Amino acid sequence: MGAPKTGNVRNVVLVGQGGVGKTSLAEAMLHLSGKTQRLGGHDGTKPTLDYDPEEVKREFSISTTIAPIDWKGARINVLDAPCYPDFIGDAYAAMSVCESALFVVDAEAGPQPTTVKLWYAAEDLRLARAVFVNRLSRPEANFATTMALLQERFGNRLGAVTLPWGEGDKFDGIIDLVRMKARHCNGTEQTESEIPEELRVTAEEAHDKLCELVAEADDELMMKYLEGGQLTQEELEGLLAKAIAERIFVPVFAGDCIREQGVNSLMDDIATYFPAPTDYGEMPLIDGDSLKISSDDERPVAFVFKTLADSQQGRISFIKVLTGTLEPGLELINARTRKTERLAHLYVMCGRDMTEVGHAYAGDIIVVPKLTAETGDTLSITGKVEAAAFRFPNSQYRIAIEAENRGDEEKLFTFIEKACKADPTMSIDRDEETGQTIISAVGEAQVSVLLNRLEDRTKVAAHIVPIRIPYRETIRRVASAQGRHKKQTGGAGQYGDCWLRVEPLFGPDGSSEGYEFGDEVVGGRIPRSLIPAVDKGVQETMKDGIIAGYPLTGIRVVVYDGSYHSVDSNEMAFRAAARLALRKACAEADPVVLEPMEEITVTIPESYAGAVMGDISASRGRVSGMDADERGDTVVTAVAPLAELVDYSTRLRSITRGTGDFTMKPAGYEQVPHDVQTKLVERYEEGRAQGR
Repeated sequence: MGAPKTGNVRNVVLVGQGGVGKTSLAEAMLHLSGKTQRLGGHDGTKPTLDYDPEEVKREFSISTTIAPIDWKGARINVLDAPCYPDFIGDAYAAMSVCESALFVVDAEAGPQPTTVKLWYAAEDLRLARAVFVNRLSRPEANFATTMALLQERFGNRLGAVTLPWGEGDKFDGIIDLVRMKARHCNGTEQTESEIPEELRVTAEEAHDKLCELVAEADDELMMKYLEGGQLTQEELEGLLAKAIAERIFVPVFAGDCIREQGVNSLMDDIATYFPAPTDYGEMPLIDGDSLKISSDDERPVAFVFKTLADSQQGRISFIKVLTGTLEPGLELINARTRKTERLAHLYVMCGRDMTEVGHAYAGDIIVVPKLTAETGDTLSITGKVEAAAFRFPNSQYRIAIEAENRGDEEKLFTFIEKACKADPTMSIDRDEETGQTIISAVGEAQVSVLLNRLEDRTKVAAHIVPIRIPYRETIRRVASAQGRHKKQTGGAGQYGDCWLRVEPLFGPDGSSEGYEFGDEVVGGRIPRSLIPAVDKGVQETMKDGIIAGYPLTGIRVVVYDGSYHSVDSNEMAFRAAARLALRKACAEADPVVLEPMEEITVTIPESYAGAVMGDISASRGRVSGMDADERGDTVVTAVAPLAELVDYSTRLRSITRGTGDFTMKPAGYEQVPHDVQTKLVERYEEGRAQGR
């Protein structure tokens, strides 16, 4: 497989709702192009692209795979992106290096929530878009209805370039509206014939509509068409390529990837009309500038859009060549690390199979093993070119994990840390306050796959545990108490005696925060040298809390009296006395538990606004605002306790059928309701009684 020239490359990402047949479409393209001998994933044949054991077990894609297809003089790099919500980050990364996004839509269900979300992401990336309406052989399939739903959701710039030749059991091929021919696929052979008479009128009307839509790409030809003139075949095809590249027109294809009908026509049009990397334009850079994808620029620049730790082939970097030519042995500098990376070997990857190549030109997509580069890194001769980070979905699903065996904690952390570097939608942290290992991800299945791989590859078993909420304690009024520590053991004893006054301490916004220590002792009742010991004893006690075991905050403590013994008083004794005094004083100062609050911003379709606000209210939250964004979605802002939002990503997905999105940020602390405090205190007392 030779390296294609830049103008012959077509980078196309397959996206859409999970389970609509994206991978099946890619497998059909591989088969019809002669790349594979049988249709993968069908009739017992192993799929070429979904090869990972987790993908086989779960029966959906969890990682982007590549199918490079040579067709009609073009190299079509098909990136089959996972679109199950938990793994959608890979789809965003794949879209960032493609010029075209092909949305696969089920002929029964039409555009579904994930399709809509990814459509807007492709729009933000300024990708050319196209739609393949799949499964037209199903009994309930209806191309006209699906087309109407697509136009209702995404606008009237969508137009059919192929129509189904029958539907359901009678589906037997497609009508090519560009060439005005009927096309039928028989195995890998495609036959072409005149359009059946019963479909002639429908086809001519659709052809006229196609001409009307693409004519807008050229002012002169549009005037010619509006004045009643007919576009020539050459004019139509020229306009089609321009209209798709400039995102004036979105072609819609009909087909069925299991029957392999309509797939040949799709590949014909991708090779002929879809934009090449040089047609698309530029890669945005982190400094606000942009880099034109060009084969004329001899300075090689490469962008790492995905890294993969393969169980058989080790660490692999998926790379798009932005400018120049890459060759084996080339050394480039990583803009992020400033370290040199040597490209020892270059490969073209098809599923898991890797074929070594001698070079790769601008616009092409290859893989390089054994680089230290991470996802999102840019490699160049100077190391001064750095592509802007692409947009990832929010990683708001947070869980805590523990190794089954305590001795495996370090292995667990190291493995997951490496996995998170390969997948920026995940992160791992150690919460110093609660002592837990916390994983942030897009969803539950993503974490499940991670833990399965952890056990398979390192033999370290781990399990999920409840996240500990970092509650605080504070006081609501002023109180005083004496703490006296007296201990006599035969020799020198211990004696410390102090009186403490505690007062609530508030921050600028009125919240309970901070700590202050004051000294009002007069007359030498406590020697100056022992006052710091009182402060230390207070701070030690604050860490352990007063009523429920959580750190004490928002308090001013004043030592104002006491007594000492010239022989038995020492630092240890006054630290102990301070602990006793603080506990007594706080018990009389109306101690309360504070809980962390989060400001949450939820973006949902308007139809789900009521259900979302109801759920927030049921979670002890307060809705503070509701507005509409530029796309017509509803944006709800609210404040709610973190304890009620631990599982919010899962809840929101269920409430909105996957259409909702949200962000959270800390919003301070507030006093917990009485019933919640009672439960926390009871749990603390129970734990103490059991020695925890």
